[in-house]
Amino acid sequence: MAPRAGLEYDAIVKAAAELADEHGLHMVTMAMLAAHLGVRTPTLYHYFSGLAGLQRALALLGLQEMTEQLGQAIMGKAGDDAVVALAHTLRDFGRTRPGLYEATARAPEPGDAEWQEAGRRGIEIALRALGAYMLSQEDALHAVRMVRSLVHGCVTLETAGGFGLPLDVNETFKRLLDLLLHDLHTRQGSGK
Repeated sequence: MAPRAGLEYDAIVKAAAELADEHGLHMVTMAMLAAHLGVRTPTLYHYFSGLAGLQRALALLGLQEMTEQLGQAIMGKAGDDAVVALAHTLRDFGRTRPGLYEATARAPEPGDAEWQEAGRRGIEIALRALGAYMLSQEDALHAVRMVRSLVHGCVTLETAGGFGLPLDVNETFKRLLDLLLHDLHTRQGSGK
């Protein structure tokens, strides 16, 4: 089927991302997006294979934006400075683009080469940030997961209003990063 004249794929995905950031990824439906764009819902099926296709497009956009920001953040940095920049940038992305961030949380579908490649680029950036620690491949991949888990936990709790105690959340985040850095220094050189 031919796409509808006047609607561009990138503009539709951008509009869906804005809705996801504003309302939450789980609230974005094909009907909601169609109403936002002023089209009938069936029109969107010319662009996406249902809601799963739309969520895939949001994941790809989120991974693209996130990896660009992460790459810029660690450029010219090494060791602790690179890891701290990586974690803060990922946290900032999660707080400023919550819907897109949520779309990136799922692992790519096994047969989806484009999605897998987009995810691989993010992992490569994180591995570069960890390069100064000379970790084994396995330890480096565990460290990538640790950074992701640390940040994801904080972002999820922050956006849900889960930090109700009268303490500085940034201080909590700093202390978590200190624990991660301590672990990295403990394992440093394990890849030799």
